[in-house]
Amino acid sequence: MRFDGRVAVVTGAGRGLGRSYAMLLAERGAKVVVNDPGGSITGSGSDAGPAEDVVREIAASGGEAVANTDSVATPDGGKAIIDAALERYGRVDILIHNAGNVRRAALRQMSYDDFDAVVDVHLRGAFHVVRPAFPHMCDAGYGRIVLTSSIGGLYGNHQVANYAAAKAGVIGLSNVAAMEGAADGVTSNVIVPAAVTRMAEGIDTSAYPPMGPELVAPAVGWLAHETCSVTGEVFIALAGRVARAFIAETPGVYRASWSVEDVAEQIATIRDTSNPLTFPVVPDGHGDHIRYSFAMATQGALHG
Repeated sequence: MRFDGRVAVVTGAGRGLGRSYAMLLAERGAKVVVNDPGGSITGSGSDAGPAEDVVREIAASGGEAVANTDSVATPDGGKAIIDAALERYGRVDILIHNAGNVRRAALRQMSYDDFDAVVDVHLRGAFHVVRPAFPHMCDAGYGRIVLTSSIGGLYGNHQVANYAAAKAGVIGLSNVAAMEGAADGVTSNVIVPAAVTRMAEGIDTSAYPPMGPELVAPAVGWLAHETCSVTGEVFIALAGRVARAFIAETPGVYRASWSVEDVAEQIATIRDTSNPLTFPVVPDGHGDHIRYSFAMATQGALHG
Protein backbone atom coordinates (compact mmCIF):
# COMPACT_ATOMS: atom_id res chain seq x y z
CA MET A 1 0.00 0.00 0.00
CA ARG A 2 1.90 3.00 -1.30
CA PHE A 3 1.41 6.75 -1.63
CA ASP A 4 3.25 7.42 -4.88
CA GLY A 5 2.14 10.72 -6.40
CA ARG A 6 0.42 11.83 -3.19
CA VAL A 7 1.28 14.96 -1.24
CA ALA A 8 0.89 14.85 2.52
CA VAL A 9 0.94 17.59 5.14
CA VAL A 10 1.76 16.44 8.68
CA THR A 11 1.64 19.00 11.49
CA GLY A 12 3.79 18.49 14.56
CA ALA A 13 5.99 16.21 12.48
CA GLY A 14 9.36 17.12 13.97
CA ARG A 15 9.19 14.61 16.80
CA GLY A 16 7.26 11.68 18.23
CA LEU A 17 4.08 10.55 16.52
CA GLY A 18 4.17 13.16 13.78
CA ARG A 19 7.69 12.22 12.81
CA SER A 20 6.64 8.56 12.63
CA TYR A 21 3.71 9.44 10.36
CA ALA A 22 5.87 11.57 8.07
CA MET A 23 8.57 8.91 7.81
CA LEU A 24 6.06 6.15 7.04
CA LEU A 25 4.32 8.15 4.29
CA ALA A 26 7.63 9.21 2.74
CA GLU A 27 9.00 5.66 2.82
CA ARG A 28 5.93 4.60 0.85
CA GLY A 29 6.28 7.26 -1.82
CA ALA A 30 4.46 10.37 -0.61
CA LYS A 31 5.93 13.84 -0.82
CA VAL A 32 5.65 15.29 2.66
CA VAL A 33 5.40 18.76 4.16
CA VAL A 34 6.99 18.31 7.57
CA ASN A 35 5.46 21.03 9.73
CA ASP A 36 6.81 21.81 13.18
CA PRO A 37 7.65 25.19 14.75
CA GLY A 38 9.91 23.36 17.18
CA GLY A 39 8.47 24.83 20.36
CA SER A 40 8.55 23.43 23.87
CA ILE A 41 5.93 21.03 25.23
CA THR A 42 3.95 24.06 26.45
CA GLY A 43 4.10 25.65 23.02
CA SER A 44 6.63 28.37 23.77
CA GLY A 45 9.70 29.14 21.70
CA SER A 46 10.67 27.96 18.24
CA ASP A 47 13.37 25.90 16.59
CA ALA A 48 13.59 24.93 12.93
CA GLY A 49 15.85 22.01 13.80
CA PRO A 50 13.28 19.24 14.42
CA ALA A 51 11.43 19.73 11.11
CA GLU A 52 14.67 20.07 9.17
CA ASP A 53 16.11 16.95 10.81
CA VAL A 54 13.11 14.88 9.68
CA VAL A 55 13.40 16.24 6.15
CA ARG A 56 17.08 15.24 6.10
CA GLU A 57 16.18 11.74 7.34
CA ILE A 58 13.57 11.39 4.61
CA ALA A 59 15.98 12.61 1.93
CA ALA A 60 18.69 10.26 3.18
CA SER A 61 16.25 7.38 2.71
CA GLY A 62 15.49 8.44 -0.86
CA GLY A 63 12.24 10.26 -0.12
CA GLU A 64 11.11 13.80 -0.78
CA ALA A 65 10.01 16.34 1.83
CA VAL A 66 10.07 20.02 2.70
CA ALA A 67 10.22 21.60 6.15
CA ASN A 68 7.74 24.19 7.36
CA THR A 69 7.87 25.98 10.72
CA ASP A 70 4.62 27.95 10.71
CA SER A 71 2.28 27.57 13.69
CA VAL A 72 -1.17 26.03 13.41
CA ALA A 73 -2.29 28.32 16.24
CA THR A 74 -3.23 31.17 13.88
CA PRO A 75 -5.28 31.31 10.66
CA ASP A 76 -2.31 32.77 8.78
CA GLY A 77 -0.04 30.01 10.06
CA GLY A 78 -2.47 27.30 9.01
CA LYS A 79 -2.83 28.78 5.55
CA ALA A 80 0.94 29.05 5.18
CA ILE A 81 1.31 25.35 6.00
CA ILE A 82 -1.13 24.33 3.26
CA ASP A 83 0.36 26.89 0.88
CA ALA A 84 3.75 25.22 1.39
CA ALA A 85 2.33 22.03 -0.12
CA LEU A 86 0.55 23.82 -2.95
CA GLU A 87 3.52 25.98 -3.87
CA ARG A 88 6.09 23.18 -3.69
CA TYR A 89 4.08 20.25 -5.01
CA GLY A 90 0.94 21.75 -6.56
CA ARG A 91 -1.57 19.76 -4.50
CA VAL A 92 -2.53 18.43 -1.09
CA ASP A 93 -3.97 14.93 -0.88
CA ILE A 94 -3.44 14.06 2.77
CA LEU A 95 -3.71 16.22 5.87
CA ILE A 96 -2.73 14.84 9.25
CA HIS A 97 -3.13 17.30 12.11
CA ASN A 98 -0.95 16.02 14.91
CA ALA A 99 0.54 19.21 16.41
CA GLY A 100 0.01 19.50 20.14
CA ASN A 101 0.98 21.17 23.39
CA VAL A 102 0.18 20.56 27.04
CA ARG A 103 -0.43 22.97 29.91
CA ARG A 104 -1.60 21.13 32.99
CA ALA A 105 -3.58 22.62 35.86
CA ALA A 106 -6.55 21.65 38.01
CA LEU A 107 -9.84 22.99 36.67
CA ARG A 108 -10.34 25.29 39.65
CA GLN A 109 -6.92 26.84 39.02
CA MET A 110 -6.52 26.78 35.22
CA SER A 111 -5.81 30.19 33.72
CA TYR A 112 -7.61 31.49 30.67
CA ASP A 113 -4.24 31.89 28.94
CA ASP A 114 -3.43 28.21 29.45
CA PHE A 115 -6.90 27.18 28.26
CA ASP A 116 -6.64 29.27 25.09
CA ALA A 117 -3.05 28.25 24.35
CA VAL A 118 -4.00 24.57 24.20
CA VAL A 119 -7.31 25.05 22.37
CA ASP A 120 -5.50 27.27 19.83
CA VAL A 121 -3.18 24.42 18.82
CA HIS A 122 -5.37 21.33 19.10
CA LEU A 123 -8.82 22.53 18.06
CA ARG A 124 -8.46 25.89 16.35
CA GLY A 125 -5.24 24.54 14.87
CA ALA A 126 -7.19 21.70 13.27
CA PHE A 127 -9.60 24.19 11.72
CA HIS A 128 -6.74 26.45 10.63
CA VAL A 129 -5.32 23.69 8.41
CA VAL A 130 -8.56 21.93 7.43
CA ARG A 131 -10.19 25.15 6.26
CA PRO A 132 -7.60 26.02 3.56
CA ALA A 133 -6.97 22.39 2.54
CA PHE A 134 -10.60 21.25 2.29
CA PRO A 135 -11.64 23.27 -0.81
CA HIS A 136 -8.57 22.07 -2.73
CA MET A 137 -9.35 18.47 -1.84
CA CYS A 138 -13.01 18.80 -2.83
CA ASP A 139 -12.15 20.50 -6.12
CA ALA A 140 -9.66 17.72 -6.88
CA GLY A 141 -12.22 15.04 -6.02
CA TYR A 142 -9.89 13.40 -3.51
CA GLY A 143 -8.64 13.92 0.02
CA ARG A 144 -7.75 12.14 3.22
CA ILE A 145 -8.00 14.05 6.51
CA VAL A 146 -6.84 12.54 9.79
CA LEU A 147 -7.35 14.63 12.93
CA THR A 148 -6.08 13.76 16.39
CA SER A 149 -8.19 13.34 19.50
CA SER A 150 -7.18 11.60 22.73
CA ILE A 151 -8.40 9.38 25.50
CA GLY A 152 -8.81 12.61 27.46
CA GLY A 153 -11.09 13.94 24.74
CA LEU A 154 -13.25 10.82 24.95
CA TYR A 155 -13.27 10.24 28.69
CA GLY A 156 -11.65 13.26 30.34
CA ASN A 157 -8.63 13.28 32.60
CA HIS A 158 -7.38 15.20 35.60
CA GLN A 159 -5.67 18.58 35.16
CA VAL A 160 -6.25 18.86 31.40
CA ALA A 161 -9.64 20.54 30.96
CA ASN A 162 -8.15 22.59 28.10
CA TYR A 163 -6.75 19.53 26.32
CA ALA A 164 -9.87 17.41 26.88
CA ALA A 165 -12.21 20.11 25.59
CA ALA A 166 -10.08 20.68 22.49
CA LYS A 167 -9.74 16.99 21.72
CA ALA A 168 -13.49 16.42 22.05
CA GLY A 169 -14.12 19.33 19.68
CA VAL A 170 -11.85 17.81 17.04
CA ILE A 171 -14.31 14.92 16.67
CA GLY A 172 -17.12 17.29 15.78
CA LEU A 173 -14.95 19.06 13.21
CA SER A 174 -13.97 15.77 11.61
CA ASN A 175 -17.59 14.65 11.43
CA VAL A 176 -18.59 17.78 9.51
CA ALA A 177 -15.64 17.39 7.14
CA ALA A 178 -16.69 13.77 6.56
CA MET A 179 -20.29 14.75 5.82
CA GLU A 180 -19.45 17.69 3.55
CA GLY A 181 -16.59 15.90 1.81
CA ALA A 182 -18.39 12.63 1.08
CA ALA A 183 -19.71 13.68 -2.32
CA ASP A 184 -16.23 14.81 -3.42
CA GLY A 185 -14.15 11.81 -2.44
CA VAL A 186 -12.82 13.38 0.75
CA THR A 187 -12.74 11.27 3.90
CA SER A 188 -12.16 12.54 7.42
CA ASN A 189 -11.43 10.36 10.42
CA VAL A 190 -9.97 10.73 13.89
CA ILE A 191 -7.07 8.90 15.47
CA VAL A 192 -6.87 8.56 19.25
CA PRO A 193 -3.20 7.68 19.70
CA ALA A 194 -1.16 6.89 22.77
CA ALA A 195 2.61 6.61 22.68
CA VAL A 196 5.46 7.37 25.01
CA THR A 197 6.76 10.63 23.53
CA ARG A 198 7.65 13.96 25.12
CA MET A 199 3.89 14.62 25.48
CA ALA A 200 4.06 12.05 28.30
CA GLU A 201 6.49 14.27 30.19
CA GLY A 202 5.78 14.14 33.92
CA ILE A 203 3.95 10.80 33.73
CA ASP A 204 5.47 7.66 35.23
CA THR A 205 5.66 5.28 32.26
CA SER A 206 7.98 2.71 33.86
CA ALA A 207 5.29 0.03 34.03
CA TYR A 208 3.90 0.68 30.54
CA PRO A 209 4.04 -2.02 27.83
CA PRO A 210 5.79 -1.13 24.55
CA MET A 211 4.13 2.07 23.35
CA GLY A 212 6.27 3.50 20.56
CA PRO A 213 4.91 5.70 17.76
CA GLU A 214 5.52 2.82 15.33
CA LEU A 215 2.50 1.06 16.88
CA VAL A 216 0.27 3.98 15.93
CA ALA A 217 1.58 5.04 12.51
CA PRO A 218 0.17 2.08 10.50
CA ALA A 219 -3.40 2.91 11.56
CA VAL A 220 -2.88 6.52 10.53
CA GLY A 221 -1.31 5.33 7.29
CA TRP A 222 -4.39 3.28 6.45
CA LEU A 223 -6.71 6.21 7.20
CA ALA A 224 -4.57 8.32 4.87
CA HIS A 225 -4.51 5.75 2.06
CA GLU A 226 -6.67 5.82 -1.07
CA THR A 227 -8.17 2.45 -0.11
CA CYS A 228 -9.50 3.76 3.21
CA SER A 229 -13.10 2.59 3.20
CA VAL A 230 -14.48 4.56 6.14
CA THR A 231 -15.21 8.18 6.99
CA GLY A 232 -16.55 9.98 10.01
CA GLU A 233 -15.11 7.41 12.40
CA VAL A 234 -12.78 7.41 15.42
CA PHE A 235 -9.97 4.89 15.89
CA ILE A 236 -7.90 4.05 18.96
CA ALA A 237 -4.25 3.03 18.64
CA LEU A 238 -2.66 2.29 22.01
CA ALA A 239 0.05 -0.19 23.03
CA GLY A 240 -0.56 -2.39 19.98
CA ARG A 241 -4.36 -2.34 20.29
CA VAL A 242 -6.30 -0.84 17.38
CA ALA A 243 -10.03 -0.34 17.96
CA ARG A 244 -12.96 1.80 16.92
CA ALA A 245 -14.66 4.21 19.32
CA PHE A 246 -18.20 5.34 18.64
CA ILE A 247 -21.10 7.20 20.21
CA ALA A 248 -24.14 5.17 21.14
CA GLU A 249 -27.49 6.01 22.70
CA THR A 250 -30.05 4.10 24.67
CA PRO A 251 -33.43 3.68 22.94
CA GLY A 252 -34.86 6.09 25.48
CA VAL A 253 -38.37 6.64 26.73
CA TYR A 254 -41.12 8.64 25.04
CA ARG A 255 -43.84 10.51 26.92
CA ALA A 256 -46.19 13.18 25.61
CA SER A 257 -45.29 15.27 28.66
CA TRP A 258 -42.74 15.05 31.43
CA SER A 259 -42.37 16.13 35.03
CA VAL A 260 -39.24 16.01 37.14
CA GLU A 261 -40.81 13.09 38.97
CA ASP A 262 -41.43 11.26 35.67
CA VAL A 263 -37.72 11.50 34.81
CA ALA A 264 -36.79 10.14 38.24
CA GLU A 265 -39.26 7.25 37.83
CA GLN A 266 -38.03 6.36 34.33
CA ILE A 267 -34.31 6.96 34.81
CA ALA A 268 -33.38 3.26 34.91
CA THR A 269 -35.04 2.66 31.54
CA ILE A 270 -33.66 5.90 30.12
CA ARG A 271 -30.16 4.73 31.06
CA ASP A 272 -30.59 1.08 29.97
CA THR A 273 -27.75 0.29 27.55
CA SER A 274 -28.80 -3.26 26.69
CA ASN A 275 -29.99 -2.26 23.19
CA PRO A 276 -27.73 0.58 22.08
CA LEU A 277 -28.41 2.69 19.00
CA THR A 278 -25.78 4.14 16.69
CA PHE A 279 -26.22 6.75 13.97
CA PRO A 280 -23.26 6.67 11.53
CA VAL A 281 -22.05 10.14 10.64
CA VAL A 282 -22.19 9.47 6.88
CA PRO A 283 -24.46 9.60 5.04
CA ASP A 284 -26.73 11.41 7.51
CA GLY A 285 -26.30 10.56 11.18
CA HIS A 286 -27.66 13.94 12.22
CA GLY A 287 -30.85 13.44 10.22
CA ASP A 288 -31.19 9.80 11.23
CA HIS A 289 -31.01 10.80 14.89
CA ILE A 290 -33.77 13.36 14.50
CA ARG A 291 -35.93 11.01 12.43
CA TYR A 292 -35.64 8.31 15.11
CA SER A 293 -36.77 10.69 17.83
CA PHE A 294 -39.59 12.06 15.68
CA ALA A 295 -40.74 8.51 14.88
CA MET A 296 -40.99 7.72 18.59
CA ALA A 297 -43.06 10.85 19.11
CA THR A 298 -45.34 9.99 16.19
CA GLN A 299 -45.77 6.40 17.32
CA GLY A 300 -46.42 7.52 20.86
CA ALA A 301 -49.07 9.96 19.70
CA LEU A 302 -50.79 7.26 17.64
CA HIS A 303 -50.92 4.93 20.63
CA GLY A 304 -51.58 7.61 23.20
